Amino acid sequence: MDGFLQKLKGLDAYPKVNEDFYKRTLSGGVVTLVSAVVMLLLFISETSSYLNSATETKLVVDTSRGERLRVNFDITFPSIPCTLLSVDTRDISGEQHQDIRHDIEKKRLNSHGNVIESRKEGIGGAKIERPLQKHGGRLDKGEQYCGTCYGAEESDEQCCNSCDEVREAYKKKGWALTNPDLIDQCAREDFVERVKTQHGEGCSVHGFLDVSKVAGNFHFAPGRGFYESNVDVPELSSLEGGFNITHKINKLSFGTEFPGVVNPLDGAQWTQPASDGTYQYFIKVVPTNYTDTRGRKIDSNQVSGVH
Repeated sequence: MDGFLQKLKGLDAYPKVNEDFYKRTLSGGVVTLVSAVVMLLLFISETSSYLNSATETKLVVDTSRGERLRVNFDITFPSIPCTLLSVDTRDISGEQHQDIRHDIEKKRLNSHGNVIESRKEGIGGAKIERPLQKHGGRLDKGEQYCGTCYGAEESDEQCCNSCDEVREAYKKKGWALTNPDLIDQCAREDFVERVKTQHGEGCSVHGFLDVSKVAGNFHFAPGRGFYESNVDVPELSSLEGGFNITHKINKLSFGTEFPGVVNPLDGAQWTQPASDGTYQYFIKVVPTNYTDTRGRKIDSNQVSGVH
């Protein structure tokens, strides 16, 4: 004990006179030790306060018009093949986009959830081997190709040179493409064969959408949906047994990421109990302006409610 007291006396770091005229004391060592602890605690407190500054929230009226909204997503569908999965958008202004492919990447998944293939565009391509012409004959050498739309043409000049174009023409008419294997373009592109090949697979789709900042919706449809009587009707007749739309939302955000943002649907998942179904999320998104302690600003958005 005496040795400890002697060491504590040696900590007295506050003598004010020459060493010949002062004496180290126990009280001086205690003051030195307490002062060092207090200074360390103050340093930690100030550093923590600087690194973890408080967030101040202000509510203002959004007066912006005509702006765009970026929707970032990463969603896994373990039971829908990538060939049949499409991304569509629609808003109250009437703007519609179906089967969006740009800025979107699809990954084929096997039954264990492992990636088989990853592509940014649709899988497969057209094989032009004397395709059926609009006039009924086969493409001759030197003749320009103009495929038939099988009665879905909107004008005499319209051509359907791919399976997607035939399906798009059918969608505009409100018809279902019940027998794609009988469509020359689909047969040449091996559409039905691709569907059969990918049977039992899943799909992970991620990317972003650029939409108008107005009320609207975006959806992931099994089959390229068409619009009929203001209701989305996915093209389900090409396969029997329906579709299992079980899914997991790995990531869903709106706009640029900023510190402290909370995306409530990240990690959300839903398991479909029946053979067919539809699942909807009603999301409220509000514009957000984030300014850090250095004055740097980030214009973004965040989710204010999910139903």
